[in-house]
Amino acid sequence: MAAINLRTSRAETTRERILTVAERLFAERGVFAVSNRQIGEAAGQGNNTAVGYHFGTKTDLIRAITAEHTRGIDEIRARLLAEHEGSTSLRDWVVVTVRPLTDHLAGLGTPSWYARFAAQLMTDPALRDIMTAEALHSPATQAAAAGIARAMPPLSDEVRAQRQDMVMALIVHTCADRERALTSGDAWQSVETHLVDAIVGLLSAPDRGAQPTP
Repeated sequence: MAAINLRTSRAETTRERILTVAERLFAERGVFAVSNRQIGEAAGQGNNTAVGYHFGTKTDLIRAITAEHTRGIDEIRARLLAEHEGSTSLRDWVVVTVRPLTDHLAGLGTPSWYARFAAQLMTDPALRDIMTAEALHSPATQAAAAGIARAMPPLSDEVRAQRQDMVMALIVHTCADRERALTSGDAWQSVETHLVDAIVGLLSAPDRGAQPTP
């Protein structure tokens, strides 16, 4: 039994090491520029098939990295959902959307790589779909999105969809840029404030798409 527990512990340690190294390499170099073999070598694995053994395909590895962070982000979001339940304020629901990510990134310390990893996924439609499926379809995220939808002014379906895409890009790329520059996790609080201000302004702007230019 002790031998089994030791092997299990070693496997979990190896898996965590691979996740950490893969996230960093993907963030720094891009997903398609990094092979499973390079990840294994950087993680100190002499076996070239270590990544495949623990995770399967590169897509499975990407899902595992995203899921690992989504759990922590959703724990924060669940607390905020309880605090703002019943609110009709657009700003409250934007905070519920933004703060879980910035608080999670702050908790990772410096340096961190998750925001830059997420930005890399955004550059490819297939990878973006993976991130969307893992990170944006959780019940907590959907509840925050529903809160925003209820608090937004009337918009056409087309404009609403466009602004939702803008919000996602703004959050992901702003956090990636700041993660690259930050030397202290404390600075994430100001990032949250600026993001919330910008997103509230974007979502509350009137729909002028169908109106002629004066």
